[in-house]
Amino acid sequence: MLYDAYEIQRSLLAGASAWANFSAGLLNNPANPFAYFGGGPVLASALEVFAHASAPRGKPDFGLDFTTIAGKRVEVREEIVLRKPFGQLKRFVRSGVEGGPKLLIVAPMSGHYATLLRGTVERMLPVADVYITDWRDAKLVPVSEGRFDLDDYIDYLVAFLAHIGAEGDPRAHMLAVCQPSVPAYAAAALMSADKHPNRPRTLTMMGGPIDTREAPTAVNTLATERPHSWFAQNVIATIPATYPGAGRRVYPGFLQLAGFMTMNLGSHMVSHWEMFKHLVQGDGESADSTMRFYEEYRSVCDMTAEFYLQTIDVVFQSHALPKGEMLHRGRRVDPSAITDIAILAIEGERDDISGLGQTKAALTIADKLPAKLKQYHMAPEVGHYGIFNGSKWRNRIAPVLEQWIAAHSG
Repeated sequence: MLYDAYEIQRSLLAGASAWANFSAGLLNNPANPFAYFGGGPVLASALEVFAHASAPRGKPDFGLDFTTIAGKRVEVREEIVLRKPFGQLKRFVRSGVEGGPKLLIVAPMSGHYATLLRGTVERMLPVADVYITDWRDAKLVPVSEGRFDLDDYIDYLVAFLAHIGAEGDPRAHMLAVCQPSVPAYAAAALMSADKHPNRPRTLTMMGGPIDTREAPTAVNTLATERPHSWFAQNVIATIPATYPGAGRRVYPGFLQLAGFMTMNLGSHMVSHWEMFKHLVQGDGESADSTMRFYEEYRSVCDMTAEFYLQTIDVVFQSHALPKGEMLHRGRRVDPSAITDIAILAIEGERDDISGLGQTKAALTIADKLPAKLKQYHMAPEVGHYGIFNGSKWRNRIAPVLEQWIAAHSG
């Protein structure tokens, strides 16, 4: 019923959005006298903000057609190098550029598409051969493809690293942004224990919930103040018959988005108010910047119920990884097995999703890893989103990552 109710609301809002967009265009038409006086400009701006906020959204494009290397423009094309039911491995091929460190960027499976890391990919393209995990929207995966949980996520990462390793340098670098820090760390530990030839050279984690007992945030509190059964009963829905994944149990992306928007409701309301003022004043460039952010932020996808519920249990309630109790298909994930993977932990001072110390814990539990293969970087005045996107990421954080990769590229 939850998903059906959402679909009805989405259909109604889609119609209202189209009407508002048409009306805004009419009021902004130079041939319309109301476009120049009275309340015309104000009403048009209000309608435009509403149309943008309520419009339905699909999967965005990366849109990274070129990069600049040594002052020269280099064309970039996307290539899917490995397909699996719940995600694919995508490579950004730089035309005419050979060699360079191979970097697997592990995108979060937390309600947004991999394109949320567009700025991360764009910044690393000049210095690395970039791959990314492009997760599928669970509502588009038929039930016949089976389940997908945290164990499967880890298996996917091992398979992706093995595939990249078969194409040249056997040991790629891995960058996990936020949520995937735990499965990426687990994959690194398991591959180290097996002496897997394609275990990563470096593992960088940015704003990851390795140990959520450290500086708990509102997200952590929400996950711990209710029993596991509450999440299973209240936030899990069934995909309706209108989608390929009909019948699959999921944690809907629209619920995830609602949670994040509510947590910072004040700042989101201010952002939309500023966008409205920019439109009234004719400052389209500033308004477009806000629109682009929310265009991506509101593009959400569903995740399987088993993955979400297992993550709640393992990461946020039982703290299994830092306590040495995490299991992967019945096998213990041992952080002590990591002995030759250089680990970089990056945190933002103002991160309200993963508090200070949560990612840094990854260095402590890798107790057999030499100190020279560990590094911690705290980015001053940086929030969660700013760790991997925006000017502070490009100018302050990415250079640290670049140096770390260069220093451990064999």
